[in-house]
Amino acid sequence: MKMQNIKSRIVAYSFMAIFLLVTTMQLKAQRAEFGIRFMPTFSNVEVNTASGGRVTGEGKLGFGIGALLGFNFNNHVGVQAEVIYSALAQQYKEEDRKRDIKLKYVNIPLMLSLNTGKTKIVNLNIVGGPQLGINVGSSIKYSGGTGSDSTNAVFAVKKGDFGFAYGVGLDFGINESRSARLSIGYRGVIGIADISDDSNTIDNNSYFVLDKSHVKTNAAYIGLSILF
Repeated sequence: MKMQNIKSRIVAYSFMAIFLLVTTMQLKAQRAEFGIRFMPTFSNVEVNTASGGRVTGEGKLGFGIGALLGFNFNNHVGVQAEVIYSALAQQYKEEDRKRDIKLKYVNIPLMLSLNTGKTKIVNLNIVGGPQLGINVGSSIKYSGGTGSDSTNAVFAVKKGDFGFAYGVGLDFGINESRSARLSIGYRGVIGIADISDDSNTIDNNSYFVLDKSHVKTNAAYIGLSILF
């Protein structure tokens, strides 16, 4: 009976300690954050030409749109996960023809966030961390020139991508409690994984457009978020 009382007290004290710890963390830590963002984006991908050369095309404006969910350990350090749909576009010239390539990804970055003051009226933040990408579409088409291509450009892309995302931004409290935030900033991604897929056999009149290719992007963003 005595041992049961001791066990009961240990359990009760443990629950009290956990409750106090959680309460203290909630008082000292900042709130969670949910937001949406729009991201005009320029991409950079090296491609092969039919003659066997390598070229980096002219970046065309693409876009990204997504949502973020963050948690702040204190007013200066936090983590945030995002889900971003990115439509990337690039154009390059081969002889007298222009080729347009398009890539569509669902990107999921998980980043550490460093802040000058998350709940201040103006906050400067720096973020960085790994990003997983899932390819949901790719295409290539040509325009200009005369006649037909003597070779077939095969644009084959792996389903997965992996890179490092980083950025810097400012967010502004736009209501009295500063829980509603307007955010602007820069986001870059350095591709680490090779996105080219040469697993299928092609004939002698075809060539792979991608070979040991990595996606690099530079984007601006604007968004709204809520601290809660």
